[in-house]
Amino acid sequence: MADFGYDIVALLPRLRGLARTLTRSRDAADDLVQAACEKALRHRESWTPGTRLDAWLFRIMRNHWVDTMRRSRPDMPIDDGGAEMALPTEDGRRVVEARLALAEVRRVADSLPDEQRAVLLLVCVEDLTYREAAEMLDVPIGTVMSRLARARVALVAAMEGDVPARAGGERS
Repeated sequence: MADFGYDIVALLPRLRGLARTLTRSRDAADDLVQAACEKALRHRESWTPGTRLDAWLFRIMRNHWVDTMRRSRPDMPIDDGGAEMALPTEDGRRVVEARLALAEVRRVADSLPDEQRAVLLLVCVEDLTYREAAEMLDVPIGTVMSRLARARVALVAAMEGDVPARAGGERS
């Protein structure tokens, strides 16, 4: 049990990243991570040792978030005005440019439909395989692939100024 708890603690930054993407709010993300960790600790016996603990926790967190959203549709701010991540560099101009680019990518990613944004985070940021993301989201692998493709196209188009990120729409 001690190793299980330490393994969960080691995953907290990644859990928080996914939670922030799902909720779009730091406070709500912290609440979601706490609820997911509590649920994981309560139901530890349902985790199969030797399988990916991160995927199991992501699925618990996503399911809890979906359940919460279904019960009550709270208004959650898109940007809570938090401090941006500092990028290591010595050139102040490059730091500012990198922060602006990161803020733009975050803004565009936040404007994607929830399904596309979640797949983009799981595959591109959390480095899950398509199969792992499909299992976590409880959708076919083809759905993961199509959502990711549409998310990438929408990101590129929005970053190039062609169309807003939501223009791709969500069909699956």
